[in-house]
Amino acid sequence: MTAVTTTAPAGATTVNPKTRPRFSPRRRAGKWLLSLLGLVVAAVWAFPVYWMILSAFTPNARLRSTTPQFLPTHSTLANFQTLLSGGSGFWTALRMSLSITLLTVVLVLVFAFLGALAISRFRFPGRKSFVLAVLFIQMLPAEGLFIAQYKMLASVGLLNNVIGISVLYTAAVVPFTIWMLRGFVAGVPAELEEAAMVDGLSRTRAFLRITLPLLAPGLVASGVYAFLQAWNEFTIALVALPSQSAQTLPLWLRGFMSASASRGIDWAQVMAASTLIALPVIVFFLFVQGRMTSGLVSGAVKG
Repeated sequence: MTAVTTTAPAGATTVNPKTRPRFSPRRRAGKWLLSLLGLVVAAVWAFPVYWMILSAFTPNARLRSTTPQFLPTHSTLANFQTLLSGGSGFWTALRMSLSITLLTVVLVLVFAFLGALAISRFRFPGRKSFVLAVLFIQMLPAEGLFIAQYKMLASVGLLNNVIGISVLYTAAVVPFTIWMLRGFVAGVPAELEEAAMVDGLSRTRAFLRITLPLLAPGLVASGVYAFLQAWNEFTIALVALPSQSAQTLPLWLRGFMSASASRGIDWAQVMAASTLIALPVIVFFLFVQGRMTSGLVSGAVKG
């Protein structure tokens, strides 16, 4: 048996695959254009945040000038000092927002987790009706429920109350959160609990020791969603918290702007107030970003 050899024609050049250029000039130019476009989009997205923070440290007279300043050349802390003083009402609104948000997150995680567990693990009469009810409630516009919600809270004396507004927030956030958690619950095999029960654990202990730790990223991701919804909610709070003494931070910010309308809106203090409202969200996100990222990725591929 003889080996067949081939020879390159005269004048032809051979190219070593290891030294062959990975990208052609056209593909390299396209890659640079896409990178440049991504930087432009990121700059456009980040500029409002930068302008808010820059304006928060700028005197109002300087901010209202016809020539905008894009660099912090005249920074001051006077805007924050005014807001953090006792007369601005910031601390009262902050305590109200924190109380409502934390209670809402706890209630949402409990009820949404139980609902997702029931949908994913159990077959019971009315299961399809329950799923359809969750979808239907999610499609209802919040504005169409304001009158009924106001009368319901007024009838039981829960207007201007942390518990009353937390119940409304929970009812608004739970349907979507159930669907978020459903993918996580369905992604954990039930055989893990069965194997733990064979080893001698009860169903409750098997769930707490095996299944619940695997669902932690999903619970964190759902908690972040509930936190953001409750912290930034405005319209329901406007209906359920009519008193000036019981306001969340978004309502306080609106009242702050209205109070300044007679002498012109102090945009520097408005931007400083907006920065203070956004700060707890940023701190909370920094603490849970690792768990939230893994939870969102897991929920995308499971279920």
